[in-house]
Amino acid sequence: MKKNIAVIPGDGVGKEVIHEAVKVIRTFNELELADLTVTTFEYGADHYLETGIGLPDEFIQELQKNYDVLLLGPLGDPRIPNMAHAREIILKLRNKLDLYVNHRWIKVLHPDLFPLMHSNPDKVDIHLFRESTEGAFIAAGGATYEHTANEIAVQEMLYTRKGVERIIRYAFEYARKQGEKKVVMADKSNVLRFTDGLWLRVFNEIKEEFEETAATHYYIDNLAHELVREPEQFEVIVTTNLFGDILSEIGAALQGGLGLASSGNYHPGKFGVFKPIHGSAPKLAGKHVANPFGAILSVQLIMEYFKKPNLGRLVEDAVKHCLTHRLVTRDLDGSLGTEEVGDYTCQAIENLYSKEKKE
Repeated sequence: MKKNIAVIPGDGVGKEVIHEAVKVIRTFNELELADLTVTTFEYGADHYLETGIGLPDEFIQELQKNYDVLLLGPLGDPRIPNMAHAREIILKLRNKLDLYVNHRWIKVLHPDLFPLMHSNPDKVDIHLFRESTEGAFIAAGGATYEHTANEIAVQEMLYTRKGVERIIRYAFEYARKQGEKKVVMADKSNVLRFTDGLWLRVFNEIKEEFEETAATHYYIDNLAHELVREPEQFEVIVTTNLFGDILSEIGAALQGGLGLASSGNYHPGKFGVFKPIHGSAPKLAGKHVANPFGAILSVQLIMEYFKKPNLGRLVEDAVKHCLTHRLVTRDLDGSLGTEEVGDYTCQAIENLYSKEKKE
């Protein structure tokens, strides 16, 4: 399997956690399990402050021509007001590459990290799909009479039938391919009659093509309640851009925190961007205390995207090993630094693979 991976380490702790994720990729090469090239590009706050450009258009073209995926670190720097460079980079990647699928795999990797006493953490295994090119994130709107008592702000939300249909269909097709039996779609069509009414109509049409799948509609507030009450009842969830963003945070809490959460943003069969979902934590940069598991688990999603689930399982099992043996950073009540956790994860991958070979 020869694949080319572009890497943008990002800002703050991004450089540290992405460094550990790259070590995992190189471990696969050393074990001759894959043929993965890694090329690093230093786009981020420093580049923006020097040039005024977050991400040049020619880089998008280079990604499309020469690379299969991008591993992206967290972005954000207090020197840049309103996260201008981060928004430019993320939105340009999504829109120029048409990355309409945002995939969050919500899985509990150690029972001690699960915050719900009344549920079974072993049964929490949810694939959350969020539409990520339309909706409230298209940055359409404006404000007038700013900073006065008469200020008016408008934020427009736009969805197309094409955009809604392709993400809902993808969720059903994913469920079928993975052997999942239940798909849930969440909206607020009882209030947002036009945009979310479109979601509900399309969902009801598409579900007729997948008779083997139990398809259920939830209002988003009820789904958020049910995710906290009984998360193990869900398998595949598909929802809008804004609601998916919120549900992702609930999912991270179920897993044990943002430091364990990863995401994939891709156009199936064309290109994918994979990243930890936590922020750049500039105050922690250089202290070597950041949790690298979110970045490392992004490599698991990359392997899934490359249709190498066996390698993805190696990553997941290695992280589970580290959690079980408390080879973790202080946010997980451990005492190790970022680099040490990455080293132990790579060692666990080597040991697990060696054990598999013997068996």
